[in-house]
Amino acid sequence: MVTPWLVPVILGVIVVAALVGWYPRRRGVRRTAVTWVANSEYVRSLKGYRRRMKMLRWGLALGASALALTAVASSALTARPVDRDIRSEQLATRDIVLCLDVSGSMIEFDTEIVEKFSTMVESFEGERIALSVWNNTSRMVFPLTDDYTLVQEQLDSAAVALDFDIDAFIYDQEDLERLEDFLAGTVSYSTSASSLVGDGLASCALAFDHADADRSRSIILVTDNLVMGEPVYTLPEAADLAAERDIAVHGLYASASDASSEEARAEYERVITSRGGLFYEADDPAAVEGIVESIAAQQAVELDADPEVVHTDRPDRWYGWLVAGLGLFLLVVWRLRA
Repeated sequence: MVTPWLVPVILGVIVVAALVGWYPRRRGVRRTAVTWVANSEYVRSLKGYRRRMKMLRWGLALGASALALTAVASSALTARPVDRDIRSEQLATRDIVLCLDVSGSMIEFDTEIVEKFSTMVESFEGERIALSVWNNTSRMVFPLTDDYTLVQEQLDSAAVALDFDIDAFIYDQEDLERLEDFLAGTVSYSTSASSLVGDGLASCALAFDHADADRSRSIILVTDNLVMGEPVYTLPEAADLAAERDIAVHGLYASASDASSEEARAEYERVITSRGGLFYEADDPAAVEGIVESIAAQQAVELDADPEVVHTDRPDRWYGWLVAGLGLFLLVVWRLRA
């Protein structure tokens, strides 16, 4: 509320006005001459009389509650209920590429990461998002865009396609075809190489447009860093390529434990953190959200983005209660008079 102090002030005024009107009325009742009717005591024992008195008491209580609700809603509306959002025009200049390793060892981890990223799209305001997937070759699922309807649809479709158990003995044919369609373009059958991490990162670094524009650029790289074959770029070389283009690279590491995973993890973390990036384990439930929030906080400082508090009036939160209170009060008064 813009002026929350008005609520107790208005309610206090209403209470005082009610008391001022009630006390003189009570004194007037006492001064009024009373006419006694003989042999009328039995009336109080009549069922009809008791029923009407009970209805009167409940009606008065309900009417008082309706008036109280109307008073609270009126005071809240007078205090101007609002939503407060902290926004920054400069943060809308962010470009984020989700760079996803879709080799066989990573598919079981990719679905959860894509789903989490999809749920966060609703909180974006002006940022452009892209999704690139790769194995020994890469494919751009969708380029940088702020069409969040498209982004949401594509991420949801990716999550469904990647939700596939490649170790299962029996495959559902429809699920297999959906996965194959999604992975099309990420595998070159002319080579036995797989998960060329450096090449995947380099392709993501080349996904940014408007090179001359003053925009903040980030890559969220998701991989186990297990390489089979000879890439054109090693991971450090690809990270240097991104740094030369002023692109921040943040890493999500996901891997089943095996003999080579610790060495791969150590290199991955070293390459990312030594260049100022953020490094998370993919099984951390707050990993994706933590990276996006850290990017926002970091870039707010780097872009000197002073936050702006935006107020949005929300009378709808109390207007319904006001109408309900008045409607109930009028209904009770009409019923009691009847």
